Amino acid sequence: MKIAIDVSQIVYEGTGVENYTRGLVENLIKIDHKNEYIFFGFSLRRTEVLSIFFKTLTEINNKVKTKCFPIPQRLGNFLWNKLHLINIETLLGEIDIYHSSDWLQIPAKKAKKVTTVHDLIVYKYPATSHPYIIETQKKRLHWVRNECDLVFSDSEATKNDLVEILHFDKEKLAVVYPGIDEFYRKQGFEEIIRVKQKYGLYDDYLLFVGIQDPRKNLERVISAFEIFLRHPLIKSWKNPIELVIVGKKGWDEENKNENMRKNKYIKRLGMVNKEDMPALYCGASLFIYPSLYEGFGLPVLEAMRCGCPVITSSFGSLKEVVSNASLLVDPYDVEDISVKMTKLFIDKELRESCVKKGLENASKYRWEKTASDVLNLYESLK
Repeated sequence: MKIAIDVSQIVYEGTGVENYTRGLVENLIKIDHKNEYIFFGFSLRRTEVLSIFFKTLTEINNKVKTKCFPIPQRLGNFLWNKLHLINIETLLGEIDIYHSSDWLQIPAKKAKKVTTVHDLIVYKYPATSHPYIIETQKKRLHWVRNECDLVFSDSEATKNDLVEILHFDKEKLAVVYPGIDEFYRKQGFEEIIRVKQKYGLYDDYLLFVGIQDPRKNLERVISAFEIFLRHPLIKSWKNPIELVIVGKKGWDEENKNENMRKNKYIKRLGMVNKEDMPALYCGASLFIYPSLYEGFGLPVLEAMRCGCPVITSSFGSLKEVVSNASLLVDPYDVEDISVKMTKLFIDKELRESCVKKGLENASKYRWEKTASDVLNLYESLK
């Protein structure tokens, strides 16, 4: 088969869709030496990022073909999501399968159409997305529902959302879990100390990672942490304890949280170098991630893979992804979050149990398995 995959999302470095695109296609061409692959992307200002990625792919498998179209994605959105003109075969020639990106849905004349839907944030939590992104995603999903032969979702929760909210045909949906980059793993003592010193962190800290918007529930995390600090056992702790927040602000500047500037035990690092993330996870006493909604929930598995005990939401995909390897909370209940913070922080045996279960759980999410599952589903479309 001749398989064409849109990798345009690779230009959004450090995002979930970039990690997914990279992990999937790199592993596909490592395990599949039978089919032909064409990787293509659209970008006007970030063509260099695409070129570097294409070079990486050809180093893995020198038989793959690549093509970069110097077209801004906003123009692509107008041409393909809105007008829905120009078939994929006009751009690439005859192909058997077209796997679209998270952004553009191009019509096809004969090719089987496949895509991945990571979440339905634009429907469930529209206040956390820019209006242009909402408009674009809704238009794309319209064509996905009407035209795609096969749709991958990152979780059963997202699959259920597609059926319940957009009335997708269940027979065309398949759950394929993403993998976890092997880059995330337990670090040595010296590396943990290096990163703590680099960011000026206390010996004891709780870690939160994620974009700072209402969906990530940071405001309640901060409120719970303030209650946590007032607990008698925490007040008498031998070392000061801080909440470390990693991640950029959401698109809406009104989503700033004033409490972060009032409490000296709350440290916001913003975006940090990816190379420092494993040690940040490893150095944390616990990882707190009570998000209101996720299509998958990659950070909880990154933390588990680094041997960090996790507290996360009992909602949707997060409960599904962590299985029995973390403490679950009602993300709307600040008291519940605070109680679980205290319990996991002070109970050494519980932390050790969560670490052990977390490592076992995270080991199930491998990119090789993701690529193998995707390849088998491609083959089913013959």
